Amino acid sequence: MAEVDGWLVDRPQGTPKGWFLFAHGAGAPMDSDFMQALAGMLAERGVGVIRFEFPYMAERRETGKRRPPNKMDVLLEAFQAQIDRAGEVFPEARLFVGGKSMGGRVASMLVAENVRAGKVAGAVCLGYPFHPPGKPESLRTGHLEHMDSPTLIVQGTRDKLGDRAEVEGYELSSGIKLLWLEDGDHDFKPRKSSGFTQQQHWQTAAEQAAAFMCAVSAGH
Repeated sequence: MAEVDGWLVDRPQGTPKGWFLFAHGAGAPMDSDFMQALAGMLAERGVGVIRFEFPYMAERRETGKRRPPNKMDVLLEAFQAQIDRAGEVFPEARLFVGGKSMGGRVASMLVAENVRAGKVAGAVCLGYPFHPPGKPESLRTGHLEHMDSPTLIVQGTRDKLGDRAEVEGYELSSGIKLLWLEDGDHDFKPRKSSGFTQQQHWQTAAEQAAAFMCAVSAGH
């Protein structure tokens, strides 16, 4: 991992199979345990990973004071700027966008226009926030109903922001691939009784995300 002007960059050995622009969730920064683990596991599987922070999180890092997430228009603008920057730094790369929770949601709102512009190949969302905590009626799925860009959503079956029973009742585009992690919560942590571990679920998420990006890059 290397720090590059506000980025954390994880380079795989050899030529990257693609690059993943990886945004954090609402409450934890780009170097949280989840972000660190997934970035490293993706790099082990041949995918280069670029992590960045939204303005409010970068400000928190500087001041030490917690800030709520920026408004959606600011988040979208900030993510788009990172897409454009990544395209300049890695002009030959197949770039994918995505993130943890909120970061994945922002990416999913930008992917279609950037795929059409030839800037991005697809999106990977890890723990998509289908609705706010405790508000299953406030869905964040409108743009997902007609998604025509290659998109993978990795979700724990008991995620409180969209569990399997809830999500299977939504009208989502057939172009969205859903990967379910058994008994996983919003951070993919299962209960001990499930027979799985969080580390196993993180490995599965990384393995399937890397396979998805490689398949899209190969045109499959």
